[in-house]
Amino acid sequence: MSEKQKKPQKLKARLPRGFVDRSAADIRAVDEMTGKIREVYERYGFDPVETPLFEYTDALGKFLPDSDRPNEGVFSLTDDDDQWMSLRYDLTAPLARHVAENFNEIQLPYRTYRAGYVFRNEKPGPGRFRQFMQFDADTVGAAGVQADAEMCMMMADTMEALGIKRGDYVIRVNNRKVLDGVMEAIGLGGEENAGRRLTVLRAIDKLDKFGPEGVRLLLGEGRKDESGDFTKGAGLNDEQINVVEEKVIFFSTGARFTRAKEGGLSDNVILDDRLLNDPEALWLDNLDLAEMVGKRGADNETGRAAAEELRTMAQLFHSAGYGTKRILIDPSVVRGLEYYTGPVFEAELQFAVTNEKGEKVVFGSVGGGGRYDGLVSRFMGQPVPATGFSIGVSRLMTALKNLGKLGQDEVVAPVLVTVMDGDADSMGRYQRFTQALRAAGIRAEMYQGNWKKFGNQLKYADRRNCPIAIIQGGDERALGVVQIKDLVEGKRFAGEIEDNVTWREARVAQVVVSEEDMVQRVREILAHQADDRRRAG
Repeated sequence: MSEKQKKPQKLKARLPRGFVDRSAADIRAVDEMTGKIREVYERYGFDPVETPLFEYTDALGKFLPDSDRPNEGVFSLTDDDDQWMSLRYDLTAPLARHVAENFNEIQLPYRTYRAGYVFRNEKPGPGRFRQFMQFDADTVGAAGVQADAEMCMMMADTMEALGIKRGDYVIRVNNRKVLDGVMEAIGLGGEENAGRRLTVLRAIDKLDKFGPEGVRLLLGEGRKDESGDFTKGAGLNDEQINVVEEKVIFFSTGARFTRAKEGGLSDNVILDDRLLNDPEALWLDNLDLAEMVGKRGADNETGRAAAEELRTMAQLFHSAGYGTKRILIDPSVVRGLEYYTGPVFEAELQFAVTNEKGEKVVFGSVGGGGRYDGLVSRFMGQPVPATGFSIGVSRLMTALKNLGKLGQDEVVAPVLVTVMDGDADSMGRYQRFTQALRAAGIRAEMYQGNWKKFGNQLKYADRRNCPIAIIQGGDERALGVVQIKDLVEGKRFAGEIEDNVTWREARVAQVVVSEEDMVQRVREILAHQADDRRRAG
């Protein structure tokens, strides 16, 4: 076949895997949600800041997922000076770089928030995307756990500002030093055991998913799932596993079952007499729980320090009126395995939703954070304490939609100014009508397609769900009037009419008004339509 006979290959339109296009409804829902979050953060005295999508890869450093290779976990490229740059993996590492670079100009403590997209170069799957939005708040330069406690209280206030009622959420709080103390107790302290510690912590983090028995398997030789796939375990012996169970797993599991009132404590849960005799007492006072955590960590300095910090936070929650139905100390919370250095916290939704298999499941975590005193210090060569919280915007938006808390604000389609004549003078008049509506705060657009087929304009208005059409031909122009067609009322009439006779006798929802009265009459019709929607709702 000659070159002339070959047809040019058409470019295939395709969306990259792990990415999504966002609809107008989703964009408006996110804007509505982030606006409510922003209002809470501002009320707490936090100010916005924005960092770029790209950072030099070494600024992300060891906090890259699972590997130090620039192209593992992050999307990377080289600049013209051969330096690696990567799309940001989260919003915290860029903040650390920003603080370090502007340290002399920043007023400490630095209280800031920011929302933006982050990118993960990971295998996509159902509900797992390579681009998603986070909304963070951080305090840099405050060493006391009162800053961590404030983060937890702000998250509780944020959940309620979004319409999630008490009992449908909880902010769970732990301290990485609790877990570090447990690691020391089972002989896994020190840098030489960093890899095994990570495996143990990952196993504990699966408590919600696999339960105590599944975690015990992961702490030992490993676990085989329903499909037959085997996950290698941490290789702990029975004595080490028993210590982890006593100090973290069973202690927390029994407490969660008690709080949710879904069942009693397991027979082999090792707890002190007070909890066994009065399990509700655990959730009536975070101070008591902090004491219990202290007893289990009292055999080393790390555990004692963690218990004291948790006790201080519990006192702050109690004094500020945040009971355990809102903020709860839970020693099984595991976050940022190589990231956080002190208190860690997680916002968890407690209500059930139906998954893709039709099963009722608890929604779970929608955000988390903690103290990361080492992150800014990497750039500074001096200690710089910091704590923060990150909300997963997309996941939280899904939860709010399930609760019917988003998308309730109606968005009315624009009024359509139709085009009957295409000369410059007529076009100018139609544009003037459109601008007059916009100036009055009414959404409006002038038809921009092929104006010569008027029927197509009304079809366009129907597809757009336009509430009103403005019509002015030569006759109306000569009289200085416009026709206003109530398209919503017209649809209602059309739905009620059963034959041609009724149609001819029916009064079409259309009025003629002067050009000067156009805006006011449009406003009245829109108000009438809004009343009809409210009554129907």
